[in-house]
Amino acid sequence: MKTRTALAALTLTALALPLAGIAPATASGGGGGVRTHGGCQGAAVWKLKAKPDSGRIEVEAEVDSNHSGQVWDWTLKHNGSVSSKGSNKTHGASGSFSVNRRMTNLSGTDHFVFRAERRATGDVCRGTISL
Repeated sequence: MKTRTALAALTLTALALPLAGIAPATASGGGGGVRTHGGCQGAAVWKLKAKPDSGRIEVEAEVDSNHSGQVWDWTLKHNGSVSSKGSNKTHGASGSFSVNRRMTNLSGTDHFVFRAERRATGDVCRGTISL
């Protein structure tokens, strides 16, 4: 019986380990905005915020890898269409970069997807948020 329990625990650990890098994001609201965050492939983490701003939606995305000088290519999609894309280099002691955009507030719920890929390794950060 002890062997079966140990084997079951080992199997569950082996199955869950690949999912650790893509753990679901947590979201919180407050002040009319929402925030979410999660882990990337590798050691980096991402944060995503969206809030109403003078009839538009302000979206802020951040990648924090704790390593200055990394180059990341990123894309921001709004309701499935690419709204903005570019490249940023991590900087400062935190080894992070952020992207800020004011988006059109479309009718209904607005869905945003932020994706960043590190050039040197292919590590990917991907977060979604709706407002």
